[in-house]
Amino acid sequence: MTRVVIDTNVFVSSFFGGNPRKIIELWKNGKLLICLSPEIVNEYVTVLQRLGLGKDGELDDLLNLFAKGYQIVFTHKTLQLKVVAEDPDDDKFIACAVALKSKCIISGDKALLAVGSYMGIEILAPQAFLGRGFDG
Repeated sequence: MTRVVIDTNVFVSSFFGGNPRKIIELWKNGKLLICLSPEIVNEYVTVLQRLGLGKDGELDDLLNLFAKGYQIVFTHKTLQLKVVAEDPDDDKFIACAVALKSKCIISGDKALLAVGSYMGIEILAPQAFLGRGFDG
């Protein structure tokens, strides 16, 4: 199963449909394994709450899937990396991918996408990830 790190902007965008929703559906259907760290989960929850998304129970459903360990791998220990000069806050996604040996980070963030790859980990936009012919 393909291990991926999903940037917060892709999770947020999944509430509106499109390619981000397709990626989350691949995860929910057991075709992707999501790599998480405490920093990533905290950012997901903070941003979704701030934007008022998930009021229809979607955020609770998401958190329940995380709590049950559904198709996720989790690390408490990540390296302190300095890779994304434009937005150091994005380094947490690369650190998680390195710690959990993810093959890919899926992001819509320009600063993160500009990195391209790090230690063999590709950083792809949702459309590019899906365009690779991913079939689970």
